[in-house]
Amino acid sequence: MKLNFSKHVIVKHKTSKVIDLKSQLNNFKNLESLLSKELGDAEAKKLLFRAVYIINVGSNDYAVPFTRNSSIFQSYTPEEYVDMVISNLTFVIEEIYKKGGRKFGFPNLPPLGCLPLARALIPGNTGACKQELTALAILHNKALSEVLQKLENELNGFKYSITDTYTILSERINSPLKYGFKEGNIACCGIGPYKGINSCGGKRSVKEYKLCENASEYLFFDTGHLSEKAYQQFAEQMWSGTLNVTGPYNLKELFEDKWV
Repeated sequence: MKLNFSKHVIVKHKTSKVIDLKSQLNNFKNLESLLSKELGDAEAKKLLFRAVYIINVGSNDYAVPFTRNSSIFQSYTPEEYVDMVISNLTFVIEEIYKKGGRKFGFPNLPPLGCLPLARALIPGNTGACKQELTALAILHNKALSEVLQKLENELNGFKYSITDTYTILSERINSPLKYGFKEGNIACCGIGPYKGINSCGGKRSVKEYKLCENASEYLFFDTGHLSEKAYQQFAEQMWSGTLNVTGPYNLKELFEDKWV
């Protein structure tokens, strides 16, 4: 895999307030230095060793080009683009490992093409998912699983958890009532088809928006984010889920420090 932070820039669009991956790594290294000064090297290393590092990346990398009519996918094949995202993530994991990090938690990507923002891109309001976007999520999830298995074999003491966001969300989109939701496709807040135009709160270029009366009845709160109730369900799966959704360890097992 070829590291290329210089081209990993699509999350830095003009209206974004997302902190890019490279900056987050620099912030972590600054924190490590501060901890050493405050606690001493030995205690700082112990803290970093026992910590669990939860990393969630990819959604913006793949979704933003579609929503902003970017030409990025004219320069890369889907496989090349996914490889760039995974390569940058791998570099960050290895840098945290060098500082003492041993336990990592990852949600994989949901079916991105079925988010309200993606459905709104389909002409004719057909209800279909944007398959090209979901295909990228599938490629990403496969590559993430493979690279974490590789790191586990190569890095002594490296332990990880992957929560299958793809399956968890797909089940709730397809059978919302089963999980306590009345609506699994349309967002609570927004406008347009599926309320997929990103206007919630009126802080975007589109000022108008509609807000549902009871967000807990909706799987999605806005164009690309789940409702609080849905996030609660997901967090429970990430914390104590069984191997069919979270493995090879869940977060609870990682936090129990059973290997220290």
